[in-house]
Amino acid sequence: MEDLKVLVLDDEPGYLSELSGFFLDMGYVSYNAETPSQAFEILKNNDIDIAIVDIFLPEMNGVEVIEKIKKQYPDISSIAITAHGDMRTVIDCLRAGAADFLNKPFGLQELQKVVKRTGNFARLQEQLRSTELNYKHAQSLLKEKLPVEIICVSAAMKKVINMAAKVAQSNSTSVLITGESGTGKELVARSVHTLSSRKNNFFHCVNCSAIPETLFESEFFGYKKGAFTGASESTSGWFEVSHHGTLFLDEIAELPLSLQAKFLRVLDDKVISKIGTKKGISLDLRIIAATNKDLSTRVEKNEFRDDLYHRLNSFPIHIPPLRERHEDIPELINYFVKMFSKELGKKITMIDDNIYHTLSEYSFPGNVRELKNMIERAMIICDEGVLKIKHFAPGKTKHKKPLHAIQPNQKLDLHKLEQQAITEALKISRFNKSKAAELLNITRQALDRKIKKHNIQNN
Repeated sequence: MEDLKVLVLDDEPGYLSELSGFFLDMGYVSYNAETPSQAFEILKNNDIDIAIVDIFLPEMNGVEVIEKIKKQYPDISSIAITAHGDMRTVIDCLRAGAADFLNKPFGLQELQKVVKRTGNFARLQEQLRSTELNYKHAQSLLKEKLPVEIICVSAAMKKVINMAAKVAQSNSTSVLITGESGTGKELVARSVHTLSSRKNNFFHCVNCSAIPETLFESEFFGYKKGAFTGASESTSGWFEVSHHGTLFLDEIAELPLSLQAKFLRVLDDKVISKIGTKKGISLDLRIIAATNKDLSTRVEKNEFRDDLYHRLNSFPIHIPPLRERHEDIPELINYFVKMFSKELGKKITMIDDNIYHTLSEYSFPGNVRELKNMIERAMIICDEGVLKIKHFAPGKTKHKKPLHAIQPNQKLDLHKLEQQAITEALKISRFNKSKAAELLNITRQALDRKIKKHNIQNN
Protein backbone atom coordinates (compact mmCIF):
# COMPACT_ATOMS: atom_id res chain seq x y z
CA MET A 1 0.00 0.00 0.00
CA GLU A 2 2.73 2.44 -1.09
CA ASP A 3 0.36 4.92 -2.91
CA LEU A 4 -3.05 5.04 -1.24
CA LYS A 5 -5.87 4.66 -3.77
CA VAL A 6 -9.04 6.51 -2.76
CA LEU A 7 -12.49 6.34 -4.35
CA VAL A 8 -14.83 9.29 -3.65
CA LEU A 9 -18.56 8.61 -4.24
CA ASP A 10 -20.64 11.80 -3.96
CA ASP A 11 -23.44 13.18 -6.16
CA GLU A 12 -22.44 16.80 -5.41
CA PRO A 13 -19.93 17.88 -8.11
CA GLY A 14 -18.51 20.62 -5.85
CA TYR A 15 -17.57 18.20 -3.05
CA LEU A 16 -16.34 15.63 -5.57
CA SER A 17 -13.98 18.11 -7.20
CA GLU A 18 -12.70 19.53 -3.90
CA LEU A 19 -12.00 16.12 -2.34
CA SER A 20 -10.39 14.78 -5.50
CA GLY A 21 -8.00 17.77 -5.66
CA PHE A 22 -7.21 17.43 -1.96
CA PHE A 23 -6.25 13.74 -2.28
CA LEU A 24 -4.11 14.43 -5.35
CA ASP A 25 -2.28 17.14 -3.37
CA MET A 26 -1.63 14.57 -0.63
CA GLY A 27 0.01 12.28 -3.18
CA TYR A 28 -2.83 9.75 -3.29
CA VAL A 29 -4.41 8.23 -6.40
CA SER A 30 -7.99 9.52 -6.55
CA TYR A 31 -11.04 8.12 -8.40
CA ASN A 32 -14.40 9.95 -8.64
CA ALA A 33 -17.96 8.62 -9.00
CA GLU A 34 -21.31 10.42 -8.85
CA THR A 35 -23.45 7.25 -8.73
CA PRO A 36 -23.06 3.81 -7.10
CA SER A 37 -23.04 2.11 -10.53
CA GLN A 38 -20.04 4.26 -11.58
CA ALA A 39 -18.35 3.47 -8.25
CA PHE A 40 -18.73 -0.31 -8.62
CA GLU A 41 -17.39 -0.12 -12.17
CA ILE A 42 -14.27 1.62 -10.78
CA LEU A 43 -14.00 -0.97 -7.97
CA LYS A 44 -14.20 -3.78 -10.51
CA ASN A 45 -11.26 -2.45 -12.54
CA ASN A 46 -9.00 -0.93 -9.87
CA ASP A 47 -7.40 -1.90 -6.54
CA ILE A 48 -8.97 0.61 -4.17
CA ASP A 49 -7.78 1.00 -0.56
CA ILE A 50 -10.36 3.45 0.85
CA ALA A 51 -13.87 4.34 -0.35
CA ILE A 52 -15.39 7.64 0.83
CA VAL A 53 -19.16 7.28 0.46
CA ASP A 54 -21.89 9.91 0.75
CA ILE A 55 -25.03 8.57 2.45
CA PHE A 56 -27.72 10.22 0.28
CA LEU A 57 -27.19 9.02 -3.29
CA PRO A 58 -29.21 8.16 -6.40
CA GLU A 59 -29.81 4.45 -7.25
CA MET A 60 -29.21 3.27 -3.65
CA ASN A 61 -28.29 4.87 -0.32
CA GLY A 62 -24.74 5.00 1.02
CA VAL A 63 -25.39 2.45 3.78
CA GLU A 64 -26.31 -0.13 1.14
CA VAL A 65 -23.24 0.83 -0.89
CA ILE A 66 -20.95 0.35 2.14
CA GLU A 67 -22.59 -2.99 2.92
CA LYS A 68 -22.11 -4.14 -0.68
CA ILE A 69 -18.48 -2.99 -0.73
CA LYS A 70 -17.81 -4.87 2.53
CA LYS A 71 -19.35 -8.03 1.08
CA GLN A 72 -17.70 -7.92 -2.36
CA TYR A 73 -14.39 -6.23 -1.44
CA PRO A 74 -13.67 -7.03 2.25
CA ASP A 75 -10.14 -5.56 2.04
CA ILE A 76 -11.46 -2.06 1.25
CA SER A 77 -12.06 0.35 4.16
CA SER A 78 -15.06 2.70 3.87
CA ILE A 79 -15.59 6.17 5.36
CA ALA A 80 -19.17 7.48 5.43
CA ILE A 81 -19.91 11.21 4.92
CA THR A 82 -23.24 13.07 5.10
CA ALA A 83 -24.76 16.50 5.69
CA HIS A 84 -27.89 15.04 7.30
CA GLY A 85 -26.54 12.46 9.72
CA ASP A 86 -27.96 11.55 13.09
CA MET A 87 -26.91 8.90 15.60
CA ARG A 88 -29.13 6.31 13.91
CA THR A 89 -27.38 6.93 10.58
CA VAL A 90 -23.95 6.64 12.22
CA ILE A 91 -24.90 3.30 13.80
CA ASP A 92 -26.31 1.98 10.49
CA CYS A 93 -23.07 2.92 8.69
CA LEU A 94 -20.83 1.29 11.28
CA ARG A 95 -22.97 -1.86 11.28
CA ALA A 96 -22.74 -1.95 7.48
CA GLY A 97 -18.93 -1.99 7.82
CA ALA A 98 -17.79 1.64 7.71
CA ALA A 99 -14.43 2.27 9.39
CA ASP A 100 -15.29 5.90 10.24
CA PHE A 101 -17.92 8.63 9.83
CA LEU A 102 -17.73 12.38 9.05
CA ASN A 103 -20.49 15.01 9.14
CA LYS A 104 -20.55 17.64 6.38
CA PRO A 105 -19.21 20.25 6.38
CA PHE A 106 -15.87 19.00 7.66
CA GLY A 107 -12.40 20.52 7.57
CA LEU A 108 -9.80 19.07 5.23
CA GLN A 109 -7.41 18.60 8.17
CA GLU A 110 -10.07 16.52 9.92
CA LEU A 111 -10.53 14.47 6.74
CA GLN A 112 -6.76 14.01 6.46
CA LYS A 113 -6.60 12.61 10.01
CA VAL A 114 -9.47 10.19 9.38
CA VAL A 115 -8.02 8.97 6.05
CA LYS A 116 -4.55 8.57 7.58
CA ARG A 117 -6.00 6.63 10.54
CA THR A 118 -8.04 4.42 8.22
CA GLY A 119 -5.02 3.90 5.95
CA ASN A 120 -2.86 2.85 8.91
CA PHE A 121 -5.55 0.41 10.02
CA ALA A 122 -5.79 -0.98 6.47
CA ARG A 123 -2.01 -1.48 6.41
CA LEU A 124 -2.15 -3.31 9.73
CA GLN A 125 -4.95 -5.54 8.43
CA GLU A 126 -2.89 -6.23 5.32
CA GLN A 127 0.10 -7.25 7.45
CA LEU A 128 -2.10 -9.50 9.59
CA ARG A 129 -3.56 -11.14 6.49
CA SER A 130 -0.07 -11.65 5.09
CA THR A 131 1.12 -13.22 8.37
CA GLU A 132 -1.97 -15.46 8.49
CA LEU A 133 -1.46 -16.57 4.87
CA ASN A 134 2.22 -17.33 5.55
CA TYR A 135 1.23 -19.26 8.67
CA LYS A 136 -1.44 -21.30 6.84
CA HIS A 137 0.90 -22.05 3.94
CA ALA A 138 3.69 -23.11 6.31
CA GLN A 139 1.26 -25.25 8.33
CA SER A 140 -0.01 -27.04 5.23
CA LEU A 141 3.54 -27.88 4.13
CA LEU A 142 4.53 -29.01 7.63
CA LYS A 143 1.41 -31.17 7.93
CA GLU A 144 2.51 -33.09 4.84
CA LYS A 145 6.17 -33.48 5.76
CA LEU A 146 6.55 -33.57 9.56
CA PRO A 147 5.90 -36.73 11.61
CA VAL A 148 4.11 -34.58 14.23
CA GLU A 149 2.04 -31.46 13.54
CA ILE A 150 2.50 -28.12 15.26
CA ILE A 151 -0.94 -27.59 16.79
CA CYS A 152 -1.81 -24.04 17.79
CA VAL A 153 -4.40 -21.28 17.63
CA SER A 154 -2.55 -18.69 19.72
CA ALA A 155 -1.03 -15.60 18.09
CA ALA A 156 2.25 -16.30 19.91
CA MET A 157 2.72 -19.73 18.30
CA LYS A 158 1.52 -18.56 14.91
CA LYS A 159 4.29 -15.96 15.11
CA VAL A 160 6.83 -18.73 15.88
CA ILE A 161 5.76 -20.70 12.78
CA ASN A 162 5.82 -17.54 10.68
CA MET A 163 9.37 -16.78 11.89
CA ALA A 164 10.44 -20.35 11.06
CA ALA A 165 8.98 -19.99 7.56
CA LYS A 166 10.80 -16.69 7.01
CA VAL A 167 14.27 -17.88 8.11
CA ALA A 168 13.79 -21.09 6.09
CA GLN A 169 14.04 -18.96 2.94
CA SER A 170 17.61 -18.08 3.91
CA ASN A 171 19.82 -21.02 2.98
CA SER A 172 22.47 -20.93 5.70
CA THR A 173 21.49 -18.43 8.46
CA SER A 174 22.17 -19.89 11.91
CA VAL A 175 19.11 -20.14 14.16
CA LEU A 176 18.95 -20.19 17.97
CA ILE A 177 15.71 -21.59 19.39
CA THR A 178 15.06 -20.87 23.06
CA GLY A 179 12.30 -22.06 25.35
CA GLU A 180 11.57 -24.22 28.36
CA SER A 181 11.89 -28.00 28.23
CA GLY A 182 8.93 -29.60 26.48
CA THR A 183 7.87 -26.59 24.38
CA GLY A 184 8.77 -28.22 21.06
CA LYS A 185 12.16 -26.76 20.11
CA GLU A 186 13.14 -29.75 17.96
CA LEU A 187 9.80 -29.61 16.15
CA VAL A 188 10.37 -25.94 15.27
CA ALA A 189 13.92 -26.80 14.12
CA ARG A 190 12.52 -29.53 11.86
CA SER A 191 10.02 -26.97 10.55
CA VAL A 192 12.84 -24.64 9.47
CA HIS A 193 14.54 -27.57 7.70
CA THR A 194 11.31 -28.84 6.10
CA LEU A 195 10.36 -25.42 4.73
CA SER A 196 13.85 -24.75 3.34
CA SER A 197 15.63 -25.75 0.12
CA ARG A 198 17.52 -28.34 2.22
CA LYS A 199 14.32 -30.32 2.90
CA ASN A 200 15.37 -33.32 0.76
CA ASN A 201 18.70 -33.70 2.59
CA PHE A 202 19.61 -34.98 6.05
CA PHE A 203 18.34 -33.41 9.28
CA HIS A 204 20.69 -34.63 12.02
CA CYS A 205 19.80 -34.10 15.67
CA VAL A 206 22.47 -34.13 18.39
CA ASN A 207 21.79 -33.78 22.11
CA CYS A 208 24.93 -32.06 23.42
CA SER A 209 24.15 -33.00 27.03
CA ALA A 210 24.17 -36.74 26.27
CA ILE A 211 27.72 -37.01 24.88
CA PRO A 212 30.75 -37.64 27.12
CA GLU A 213 33.24 -34.77 26.78
CA THR A 214 35.99 -37.17 25.69
CA LEU A 215 33.96 -38.20 22.63
CA PHE A 216 32.75 -34.76 21.53
CA GLU A 217 35.54 -34.04 19.05
CA SER A 218 35.57 -37.46 17.40
CA GLU A 219 31.77 -37.53 17.12
CA PHE A 220 31.49 -34.06 15.58
CA PHE A 221 34.59 -34.01 13.35
CA GLY A 222 35.06 -37.71 12.60
CA TYR A 223 38.42 -39.47 12.45
CA LYS A 224 40.83 -41.16 10.08
CA LYS A 225 41.64 -44.86 10.37
CA GLY A 226 44.50 -45.36 12.85
CA ALA A 227 44.16 -41.86 14.35
CA PHE A 228 43.97 -43.40 17.84
CA THR A 229 43.67 -46.80 19.49
CA GLY A 230 40.44 -48.40 18.40
CA ALA A 231 40.05 -46.32 15.21
CA SER A 232 39.86 -49.40 12.97
CA GLU A 233 38.26 -47.50 10.06
CA SER A 234 37.69 -43.91 8.95
CA THR A 235 34.43 -42.42 10.23
CA SER A 236 32.46 -39.35 9.18
CA GLY A 237 31.54 -36.95 11.98
CA TRP A 238 28.18 -35.23 12.46
CA PHE A 239 29.30 -32.11 10.60
CA GLU A 240 30.13 -34.16 7.52
CA VAL A 241 26.98 -36.29 7.80
CA SER A 242 24.89 -33.09 7.73
CA HIS A 243 26.54 -31.81 4.50
CA HIS A 244 23.84 -30.12 2.32
CA GLY A 245 21.37 -30.57 5.19
CA THR A 246 20.78 -29.27 8.71
CA LEU A 247 22.63 -30.03 11.96
CA PHE A 248 20.43 -29.48 15.01
CA LEU A 249 22.38 -28.99 18.25
CA ASP A 250 19.98 -29.46 21.14
CA GLU A 251 21.08 -28.34 24.65
CA ILE A 252 23.86 -26.22 23.11
CA ALA A 253 24.57 -24.68 26.54
CA GLU A 254 26.20 -28.00 27.51
CA LEU A 255 28.86 -27.72 24.79
CA PRO A 256 32.27 -27.82 26.58
CA LEU A 257 34.26 -24.57 26.54
CA SER A 258 37.25 -26.49 25.16
CA LEU A 259 35.25 -27.29 21.99
CA GLN A 260 33.46 -23.96 21.53
CA ALA A 261 36.38 -22.26 19.73
CA LYS A 262 36.52 -25.09 17.18
CA PHE A 263 32.77 -24.82 16.68
CA LEU A 264 33.09 -21.09 16.00
CA ARG A 265 35.78 -21.76 13.40
CA VAL A 266 33.53 -24.29 11.62
CA LEU A 267 30.64 -21.80 11.58
CA ASP A 268 32.89 -19.09 10.13
CA ASP A 269 34.96 -21.13 7.66
CA LYS A 270 32.56 -24.02 6.87
CA VAL A 271 35.63 -26.31 6.75
CA ILE A 272 36.54 -29.23 9.06
CA SER A 273 39.44 -31.65 9.40
CA LYS A 274 39.01 -35.19 10.73
CA ILE A 275 41.11 -36.27 13.70
CA GLY A 276 44.35 -37.73 12.33
CA THR A 277 44.50 -35.65 9.15
CA LYS A 278 45.06 -32.01 8.15
CA LYS A 279 43.06 -32.30 4.95
CA GLY A 280 40.14 -29.86 4.98
CA ILE A 281 36.58 -30.88 4.08
CA SER A 282 34.31 -28.09 2.83
CA LEU A 283 30.81 -28.05 4.26
CA ASP A 284 27.45 -26.73 3.14
CA LEU A 285 25.03 -26.93 6.05
CA ARG A 286 22.79 -24.92 8.33
CA ILE A 287 23.31 -24.96 12.10
CA ILE A 288 20.23 -24.74 14.31
CA ALA A 289 20.91 -24.66 18.05
CA ALA A 290 18.46 -24.89 20.95
CA THR A 291 18.59 -24.41 24.69
CA ASN A 292 16.36 -24.04 27.73
CA LYS A 293 19.11 -22.06 29.47
CA ASP A 294 19.81 -18.31 29.36
CA LEU A 295 22.94 -18.20 27.21
CA SER A 296 23.52 -14.49 27.79
CA THR A 297 23.81 -15.19 31.54
CA ARG A 298 26.25 -18.03 30.81
CA VAL A 299 28.31 -15.63 28.70
CA GLU A 300 28.48 -13.19 31.64
CA LYS A 301 29.70 -16.05 33.88
CA ASN A 302 32.33 -17.06 31.27
CA GLU A 303 30.62 -20.42 30.84
CA PHE A 304 29.88 -19.80 27.15
CA ARG A 305 31.89 -17.90 24.54
CA ASP A 306 30.44 -14.50 23.67
CA ASP A 307 31.51 -14.73 19.99
CA LEU A 308 29.95 -18.19 19.55
CA TYR A 309 26.73 -17.03 21.22
CA HIS A 310 26.36 -14.11 18.80
CA ARG A 311 27.24 -16.32 15.83
CA LEU A 312 24.58 -18.89 16.76
CA ASN A 313 22.08 -16.14 17.61
CA SER A 314 21.91 -14.77 14.04
CA PHE A 315 18.17 -15.45 13.99
CA PRO A 316 16.57 -16.05 17.43
CA ILE A 317 13.20 -17.78 17.83
CA HIS A 318 11.65 -17.97 21.32
CA ILE A 319 8.90 -20.49 22.05
CA PRO A 320 6.62 -19.32 24.88
CA PRO A 321 5.68 -21.85 27.60
CA LEU A 322 2.24 -23.46 27.47
CA ARG A 323 1.07 -21.54 30.56
CA GLU A 324 1.37 -18.32 28.52
CA ARG A 325 -0.80 -19.61 25.66
CA HIS A 326 -3.65 -21.46 27.32
CA GLU A 327 -5.86 -21.03 24.25
CA ASP A 328 -3.75 -23.78 22.59
CA ILE A 329 -4.62 -26.35 25.27
CA PRO A 330 -8.10 -27.42 23.98
CA GLU A 331 -6.70 -27.91 20.46
CA LEU A 332 -3.75 -29.93 21.81
CA ILE A 333 -6.09 -32.08 23.91
CA ASN A 334 -8.21 -32.90 20.85
CA TYR A 335 -5.11 -33.66 18.78
CA PHE A 336 -3.48 -35.97 21.34
CA VAL A 337 -6.76 -37.82 22.08
CA LYS A 338 -7.19 -38.45 18.36
CA MET A 339 -3.55 -39.54 18.02
CA PHE A 340 -3.61 -41.95 20.96
CA SER A 341 -7.04 -43.29 19.98
CA LYS A 342 -5.42 -44.48 16.76
CA GLU A 343 -2.22 -45.74 18.43
CA LEU A 344 -3.98 -47.56 21.29
CA GLY A 345 -6.96 -48.74 19.26
CA LYS A 346 -9.43 -47.02 21.62
CA LYS A 347 -12.55 -45.27 20.37
CA ILE A 348 -13.22 -42.14 22.41
CA THR A 349 -16.66 -40.77 21.49
CA MET A 350 -16.57 -37.79 23.85
CA ILE A 351 -14.23 -35.69 25.98
CA ASP A 352 -15.76 -34.40 29.21
CA ASP A 353 -15.92 -30.57 29.16
CA ASN A 354 -14.45 -30.56 32.67
CA ILE A 355 -11.14 -31.76 31.17
CA TYR A 356 -10.81 -28.66 29.00
CA HIS A 357 -11.60 -26.38 31.93
CA THR A 358 -9.35 -28.16 34.44
CA LEU A 359 -6.33 -28.57 32.15
CA SER A 360 -6.65 -24.96 30.95
CA GLU A 361 -6.19 -23.89 34.58
CA TYR A 362 -3.09 -26.09 35.11
CA SER A 363 0.34 -24.41 34.86
CA PHE A 364 2.10 -27.26 32.92
CA PRO A 365 5.71 -26.97 34.14
CA GLY A 366 6.57 -29.69 31.59
CA ASN A 367 4.76 -27.82 28.80
CA VAL A 368 3.39 -29.66 25.73
CA ARG A 369 5.41 -32.79 26.49
CA GLU A 370 3.74 -33.03 29.91
CA LEU A 371 0.27 -32.57 28.38
CA LYS A 372 1.01 -35.29 25.83
CA ASN A 373 2.13 -37.71 28.57
CA MET A 374 -0.94 -36.90 30.68
CA ILE A 375 -3.29 -37.61 27.76
CA GLU A 376 -1.49 -40.86 26.92
CA ARG A 377 -1.76 -42.10 30.52
CA ALA A 378 -5.43 -41.10 30.76
CA MET A 379 -6.19 -42.87 27.48
CA ILE A 380 -4.54 -46.07 28.70
CA ILE A 381 -6.56 -45.98 31.94
CA CYS A 382 -9.87 -45.12 30.22
CA ASP A 383 -11.98 -48.23 29.57
CA GLU A 384 -15.07 -46.39 28.41
CA GLY A 385 -15.99 -44.24 25.44
CA VAL A 386 -15.91 -41.00 27.42
CA LEU A 387 -12.61 -39.51 28.63
CA LYS A 388 -13.11 -37.97 32.08
CA ILE A 389 -11.03 -36.03 34.57
CA LYS A 390 -10.93 -39.09 36.87
CA HIS A 391 -8.65 -40.79 34.32
CA PHE A 392 -5.90 -38.25 35.00
CA ALA A 393 -3.26 -38.58 37.73
CA PRO A 394 -4.41 -37.07 41.06
CA GLY A 395 -2.74 -33.75 41.86
CA LYS A 396 -1.46 -33.28 38.31
CA THR A 397 -4.46 -31.19 37.32
CA LYS A 398 -4.60 -29.02 40.41
CA HIS A 399 -6.09 -25.62 39.61
CA LYS A 400 -4.27 -22.37 39.95
CA LYS A 401 -5.68 -19.85 42.43
CA PRO A 402 -9.27 -19.02 41.38
CA LEU A 403 -10.21 -15.47 40.45
CA HIS A 404 -12.24 -14.92 43.61
CA ALA A 405 -9.36 -15.84 45.95
CA ILE A 406 -8.35 -12.25 46.66
CA GLN A 407 -6.13 -11.44 49.62
CA PRO A 408 -7.28 -8.70 52.07
CA ASN A 409 -4.54 -6.22 51.08
CA GLN A 410 -4.54 -7.09 47.40
CA LYS A 411 -5.44 -4.30 44.92
CA LEU A 412 -8.30 -5.05 42.52
CA ASP A 413 -7.68 -4.27 38.87
CA LEU A 414 -11.15 -4.18 37.30
CA HIS A 415 -9.75 -4.18 33.75
CA LYS A 416 -7.64 -7.27 34.43
CA LEU A 417 -10.43 -9.10 36.29
CA GLU A 418 -12.86 -8.51 33.41
CA GLN A 419 -10.24 -9.76 30.95
CA GLN A 420 -9.65 -12.89 33.06
CA ALA A 421 -13.38 -13.56 33.39
CA ILE A 422 -13.91 -13.33 29.61
CA THR A 423 -10.87 -15.51 28.90
CA GLU A 424 -12.06 -18.14 31.39
CA ALA A 425 -15.59 -18.14 29.96
CA LEU A 426 -14.19 -18.65 26.45
CA LYS A 427 -12.06 -21.56 27.65
CA ILE A 428 -14.94 -23.23 29.48
CA SER A 429 -17.19 -22.85 26.42
CA ARG A 430 -14.39 -24.03 24.12
CA PHE A 431 -14.47 -20.62 22.45
CA ASN A 432 -18.17 -20.76 21.62
CA LYS A 433 -19.04 -17.04 21.95
CA SER A 434 -22.78 -17.58 22.44
CA LYS A 435 -22.17 -19.99 25.34
CA ALA A 436 -19.47 -17.72 26.79
CA ALA A 437 -21.84 -14.73 26.69
CA GLU A 438 -24.47 -16.82 28.49
CA LEU A 439 -21.95 -17.76 31.20
CA LEU A 440 -21.04 -14.08 31.67
CA ASN A 441 -24.70 -13.03 31.66
CA ILE A 442 -24.17 -10.54 28.83
CA THR A 443 -25.29 -10.36 25.19
CA ARG A 444 -23.22 -11.83 22.36
CA GLN A 445 -22.74 -8.29 20.97
CA ALA A 446 -21.45 -7.05 24.34
CA LEU A 447 -19.01 -9.97 24.47
CA ASP A 448 -17.69 -9.11 20.98
CA ARG A 449 -17.09 -5.52 22.10
CA LYS A 450 -15.26 -6.63 25.25
CA ILE A 451 -13.12 -9.15 23.32
CA LYS A 452 -12.09 -6.32 20.99
CA LYS A 453 -11.55 -3.94 23.93
CA HIS A 454 -9.21 -6.37 25.73
CA ASN A 455 -7.61 -7.64 22.49
CA ILE A 456 -8.37 -11.25 23.47
CA GLN A 457 -7.25 -13.79 20.86
CA ASN A 458 -9.99 -16.39 20.55
CA ASN A 459 -9.78 -17.93 17.09
